[in-house]
Amino acid sequence: MSDATPPDAELMLISNSAETTRAIGRQLAAGLRAGDVVLLHGDLGAGKTTFAQGVADGLGVRDPVHSPTFTLVHEHPYGDGERTLRHLDLYRLRGPDDLRGFDYDEHVAPEDGVTLVEWPERAGALLPERYLVVAFEPAGGDRRRLRFAANAPAADAARWFAALRQET
Repeated sequence: MSDATPPDAELMLISNSAETTRAIGRQLAAGLRAGDVVLLHGDLGAGKTTFAQGVADGLGVRDPVHSPTFTLVHEHPYGDGERTLRHLDLYRLRGPDDLRGFDYDEHVAPEDGVTLVEWPERAGALLPERYLVVAFEPAGGDRRRLRFAANAPAADAARWFAALRQET
């Protein structure tokens, strides 16, 4: 596909605190549209849920956002209830076979909102075709490197990266 983002197209941001991680999530939210899927990859305590809280805040979600580790999916209305933020946490799954039974395919093809997926590696090859991945890497103390890489058409990647480059 000629309009695809090159696999090495990425952006890296540094967060010095949980609040900065939330602020980066709020920035990204400004560039998200219905149908977008964001994969959050990192170890326990890396900042994935903190980032998800920032995205939710930026979208206008009013409910508290917590990791759905035990329920697998939390749905949060936003945009006067017209849109839904789906927040999936696949940590407890052993692999792709465990995705059956909770409408995983529908959650990662959101026509009416945005989906965030923690622990996406547990889905194996069942990831959506189009997504933004955020890799959370420790950088000493409370510092984190947030590495963003798009697997999507260039226009989507440009929209996401433009939002992330905005000053807060």
